[in-house]
Amino acid sequence: MKSYTVYIEKDEDSLFVGSVPTVPGCYTQGATLDELMKNLHEVVVLCTRNNQVTLSEFVGVQKIEVAV
Repeated sequence: MKSYTVYIEKDEDSLFVGSVPTVPGCYTQGATLDELMKNLHEVVVLCTRNNQVTLSEFVGVQKIEVAV
């Protein structure tokens, strides 16, 4: 079993959007957090099947300020 860090955001339609930054192209959405987590589990299994994906290392999250 392997653990993955997940980014979760809420979009303009109030859907939860989740991505796994260490697995390229691994993202999904759900109407609830429970649905999102179920969908993320399924997509991680699909994205990492046969170990053909090169996993990156999660380093961290930073904030920046930008004048707009």
